[in-house]
Amino acid sequence: MIDLRGVTKLYGTVIGVNDITMSLVPGAYGLVGPNGSGKTTLLNLITGQLRPTMGRVRVFGSAPWNQDQMLRRIGLCPSVDMLYANVTALEWVTYLVELHGFRRRDARQRAVVALRQVGLEHAMRRSLGTYSLGMRQRAKLAQAIAHDSDLMILDEPFNGLDPIGRHEMTELLRDWVRSGRSLILASHILYEVEAISPSFLLIRGGRLLASGTAREVQRLLAEVPNEIRIRCNRPQRLARQLLEAGLVESIAFETHDNSLVVATRRPLEIYRQLPAWLEQLDIRVDEFRSTQESLQSLFTSLMRMHRGEKL
Repeated sequence: MIDLRGVTKLYGTVIGVNDITMSLVPGAYGLVGPNGSGKTTLLNLITGQLRPTMGRVRVFGSAPWNQDQMLRRIGLCPSVDMLYANVTALEWVTYLVELHGFRRRDARQRAVVALRQVGLEHAMRRSLGTYSLGMRQRAKLAQAIAHDSDLMILDEPFNGLDPIGRHEMTELLRDWVRSGRSLILASHILYEVEAISPSFLLIRGGRLLASGTAREVQRLLAEVPNEIRIRCNRPQRLARQLLEAGLVESIAFETHDNSLVVATRRPLEIYRQLPAWLEQLDIRVDEFRSTQESLQSLFTSLMRMHRGEKL
């Protein structure tokens, strides 16, 4: 679907993205990174709004700039407002759908359906200048889905939405993905990405640090220092075995629920040996998990690795 080879974008002496090589098959992806990390520059390269200074960009097999038929397969919801205050949402979405080559009657029908999908049916004939920030976000989403694209790209789409609006947009995007269409969601808020995208791309300082599912990146981090939380019926006996095996840096007991939190630099070795120890010592485990299971913790660990910090 998307193929980048050695892509760099310079703004004078400032690096927007730095030597990014990646290939994305159809699916749902979260583009994660702090503000200023290069997310918007990368999206602008994919949608043909920018040309790379170096490298090659291909989307659906073609270079994305000045390719009307290819760009028709993409729906873009940008982070900035690009609305006209004195026109209605229905007029605005209809016009943008017409730009994709649809006849006016068909474009208007598609605009009505899309505005209903995003919850603006009651306000579609009001001028955009009367809309709140959250309503403007919904209108931008409507124009991104109205022409029934194969790939939707959203840049910080949840800005300005109240909790109900965030929930409704999350459900709409989940339905989009379930229908078999592709999605790239750029955000600096990690739980928004986790709620929708099974895979993610982590970008920082214009560089792509990691890509894949959360599970794949967890495997990547399995060899770095980790914390494991184990709730069992004999925590002291298990702690003694871990200490004797020399596999832990420290152990903390949580007496309220018979848990121990193990800090280790050799988590894979613990995972391999633990089943035999449980059988040998007659220990029943009720809960076993890494404290780094969330995308937030993965993000934090990768950021520290990128900065060269000791883990």
